[in-house]
Amino acid sequence: MAQSHMGEGMQRQHDLLMRAIVAIVIGLGLLGSANAQQGRPLRLVALGDSLTAGYGLPAEAAFPAALERALRRRGFNVEVANAGVSGDTATGGLQRLDWSVPDGTDGVILELGANDMLRGFDPALTRQALEGIIQRLRARGIPVLLAGMYASRNLGPDYAARFDAVYRDLARTYGLVLYPFFLESVAGQQALNLPDGLHPTAQGVEQIVQRILPSVESFIARMRVRARAG
Repeated sequence: MAQSHMGEGMQRQHDLLMRAIVAIVIGLGLLGSANAQQGRPLRLVALGDSLTAGYGLPAEAAFPAALERALRRRGFNVEVANAGVSGDTATGGLQRLDWSVPDGTDGVILELGANDMLRGFDPALTRQALEGIIQRLRARGIPVLLAGMYASRNLGPDYAARFDAVYRDLARTYGLVLYPFFLESVAGQQALNLPDGLHPTAQGVEQIVQRILPSVESFIARMRVRARAG
């Protein structure tokens, strides 16, 4: 009898969980449809370095353009501006923040730090600059999706641990949507990178977009909830 009650309880929990999952999925679908019917598109800015700018690629193959197409296919009325600058560091992004993210921006996808790591900058400096960007956008009422980066392991375990933690800690501190590794499934894949081994091909960018898309949809959903509440 006790086992029977336990089984019924577990089944109820399972049913409730499944209903919650279905509600989330349906909610995201309705969100996309509702957004598509609105007149003004949702304005996102991708603030980053060469990985955002689309180094070595035509403009239409760069990450912001590819992400915009993917979101529109899913029913979202969005514009994704390309605010990527090749060679930029987190500090560089902070210095150009005001003109890179204009008034009227609804959200920012922040992808910076790779050049800091490649140049061996102290992770504390990268954190300080990224935190400055987040705080200044927060003051303007602009939410942030943080796209993280992992340190190259040849820099040593201590550096890698300190650098990798920057993004997790900032996301936790400020309650951000975090995509842990921007180059997930692309880094180290010869077929998905240009001959320099550092920058993705157009196919590599499409892979990045498919991987990050659920996080971006979650980000948009959070923005809509916030807008309704505010």
